[in-house]
Amino acid sequence: MAKRPEKEEAPPPWPAPRLNARLVGHEAAEATLLGAFTSGKLPHAWLITGARGIGKATLAHRFARFLLAGDTGGGLFGGPTSIETDLAAPNAHRVAAGGHADLRVVERSVSDRGRLRTEIVVEDVRELGQFMRLTPAEGGWRVAIIDAADEMNRNAANAVLKILEEPPARAVLLLVAHAPGRLLPTIRSRCRRLNLQALANDTVVSLMDDYLPGMAADERAALARLADGSVGRALALGRAGGLELYRNMIDLLSGLPSLDVAAAHAFADRVARRTEEGESDYRTVAFLLDWWLTSLIRHGAAGEGRAAALVAREEGLREKLLAAAGLDRWMQVWEKVAHLFARADAVNLDRKQVVLGSFLALQAVTR
Repeated sequence: MAKRPEKEEAPPPWPAPRLNARLVGHEAAEATLLGAFTSGKLPHAWLITGARGIGKATLAHRFARFLLAGDTGGGLFGGPTSIETDLAAPNAHRVAAGGHADLRVVERSVSDRGRLRTEIVVEDVRELGQFMRLTPAEGGWRVAIIDAADEMNRNAANAVLKILEEPPARAVLLLVAHAPGRLLPTIRSRCRRLNLQALANDTVVSLMDDYLPGMAADERAALARLADGSVGRALALGRAGGLELYRNMIDLLSGLPSLDVAAAHAFADRVARRTEEGESDYRTVAFLLDWWLTSLIRHGAAGEGRAAALVAREEGLREKLLAAAGLDRWMQVWEKVAHLFARADAVNLDRKQVVLGSFLALQAVTR
């Protein structure tokens, strides 16, 4: 029996990919999968790529349900017209619940210490080859989903490569990847690639309205912009209080080149707490700092007019900071901040000092 983490977060108010019957904005990708199936020449492996939180895993589970429990026999005109399945149907429900004999889902597992691993290890995929080579138990297909394939370590990746080198009949491997460049080139070359595009802002806002109906319209719009077309990121930011943290961050940045040291210390103390909430705040701030610096550099490189503000005190802030230092110096500080947060994870640095160091680096470049 799979181990559970020492601490489990409360489930979010939106369905997990395996339980999500709704996929919006990826009709072209669904049509590609359906076309490959109806052609009778379905590739044995698919690499589903794109940014985090745009629906890659949802699409993989959706296609798995179609192969294992959908109406693949066709209707009046001889073929299925959609990969849609009814989650309430018994077979589809078993697929969604993880109880179908012909489905395997590989994700990061829990270590002997009860903590979620940072990568997919070889033990997670060791039995996958044998599973894929077995005759389908229910007469159709064998399907495996690896979510996310770019989280596999070298040994796990090599084990999956062996499966791809000798693909079994009537078996489909669906690899979800946020950063496909991290995969072995030999894995990428043996998969049919399906790239999912970021969602339109209006689509993200509409989905947030469904899943977080109590949130104000202006907050949903701001979070959609921060999420860059990722509804998963927007929902996570909304749940983590990301907009409040963004306001706090902008309040500090708006004073540059003067830095409110007391406020910076208070902000760093909040996000450096060794609690679940502190962990969430720290990860959110790491994302927000990276997002803001990236947007600053893009804005400066594009030479556009005044950037639209998401929150109070942000109006004209990018233009003010770009006037204080050139793009080359902002590129350097962006790299320094990214290195600080990466280093903190690698060697367990003091998180408060990482956050303070980031703001001090921003201050230094404006002087």
